[in-house]
Amino acid sequence: MAGGSTTGAEAALAELCERYWFPVYAFVRRTGAATDDAADLTQAFFARVLEKGYLKSATPVRGRFRSFLLGSLRHFLSNERDWDRALKRGGALVHVSLDFDDGERRYQLEPSSDLTPERIYERRWALQVLDEALTRVAETHVRAGRGPLFQQLKSTLTGNDTLAYPDVARDFGTSEGTLRVAVHRLRKQFAAALRATIAETVDSPQEIDDELRYLLGVIAR
Repeated sequence: MAGGSTTGAEAALAELCERYWFPVYAFVRRTGAATDDAADLTQAFFARVLEKGYLKSATPVRGRFRSFLLGSLRHFLSNERDWDRALKRGGALVHVSLDFDDGERRYQLEPSSDLTPERIYERRWALQVLDEALTRVAETHVRAGRGPLFQQLKSTLTGNDTLAYPDVARDFGTSEGTLRVAVHRLRKQFAAALRATIAETVDSPQEIDDELRYLLGVIAR
């Protein structure tokens, strides 16, 4: 039973690493590592996380996973032997699926100045959380056969509601009032999905609101 629980925790940790690898890659790139070196270091870091028990003291996702992962990354990069070993190994031990070509394209879209490695890590983490929540809501609507409607309404989740309600209502054969009700429900669904996404990265439900406020503040900077 204990072994099954450990296996489940390891699988959950691997899934979190696959979701949130890009903030790590962006941090390493912003420290000055070249593209290939950053890819090797990121792969080696996650191999270390999953193999050597970096997070065992966090059991394994105690506290804010965001903060713990960044602290572990700093420790990994400050250890010159880990750095050299990672580059020589070339990321041979891969335990998570990482698309570094896409990651580099995304990194190139970042501002070329003003963002420290820490700032870019926090920003990309916050945006990834929002994207994960949005994906959850989208999948729910697709399964219910409402994918096209979701695509029209998802812009209302950004806080800048510029939806042309009369036009969209006409296109979907409904009333403007019904459409506004659908938007209201969509926002509630997104808020719930956002909290559920954050809950996977913190220790207790009491931490969700603080983490949510922090991440929204990061995005607003």
